[in-house]
Amino acid sequence: MVATGIESVLLSVARLLFGGVIAFMGLNHFLQLDQMTGYAEFKGLPAPKLSVVASGAVLVLGGLGIIVGVFPLVSALAVAGFLIVSALMMHDFWAVDEDQQQDEMTSFLKNVVMAGGALAIGALATQSWAVGLGIGL
Repeated sequence: MVATGIESVLLSVARLLFGGVIAFMGLNHFLQLDQMTGYAEFKGLPAPKLSVVASGAVLVLGGLGIIVGVFPLVSALAVAGFLIVSALMMHDFWAVDEDQQQDEMTSFLKNVVMAGGALAIGALATQSWAVGLGIGL
C-alpha cells in the first residue's frame, strides 16, 4: 500500500522534521565531541569518546535514512533503540541530586517520546512511501 495525497505530504513532512532533528542531534555529537565525551565519562559509560562517536553516527545515519527512505525500518529501529538506551543510561533522573532531577526527567521524557515517534515511523516504513528512495529490506 502506498500513501497518496495528504497522507503522503504529512508523512514526508513528518519524516523531514523528525529525521532532520535526529540527524542534527547526531551532528552535534561531532561538533561538541569534547563536551559530550566529558558528560559520557561523568555518567560512567565505557569508552566515552567511542560511545559519543558511535551514537553520533547512528543518529546522523538514522535521521538521514528516515528522511530519504533508505532502510527506513532499520533507521527508525536504530534511532528508537539509541533513544531508549540513552534515556536509561544518560538521563537517570531517579539517581541524581534533587536539583538535577527536573532537567534529567525532561531529557528522559524527550528521549522516550522521540523513541515512540521513531517506532511509529518504523511501523509506517513497512509500507511503500510515495516520496523516498525506497531502498530497504
